Amino acid sequence: MRLAAVCQSGLGTSFMVQMNIQNVLNDEGVDIGNFELSHMDVGSATPDSADYFFIESTLETALGNLPKEKVVLLKSIIDADETKQKVNEILDKNKINHK
Repeated sequence: MRLAAVCQSGLGTSFMVQMNIQNVLNDEGVDIGNFELSHMDVGSATPDSADYFFIESTLETALGNLPKEKVVLLKSIIDADETKQKVNEILDKNKINHK
């Protein structure tokens, strides 16, 4: 499964979100080898570049080209609990066992 973090410039913020997603996957005890994690800028996010896109809610309109079912909106990119909740929702939706 491909998970991408997206921010305006595709550098620090999206990389931090990517690391947070990786931490959640490790904490949840899933096989990280089954996931491809990446980060990118708004202009690089195309519908086929990931299965799910984690974005800050303020960027939602800038990414109108992405299917809504693939977009995971984060109210706060620094809220680890919110990231964990959203990752777990994806794991549950895809019937991937986790803690």
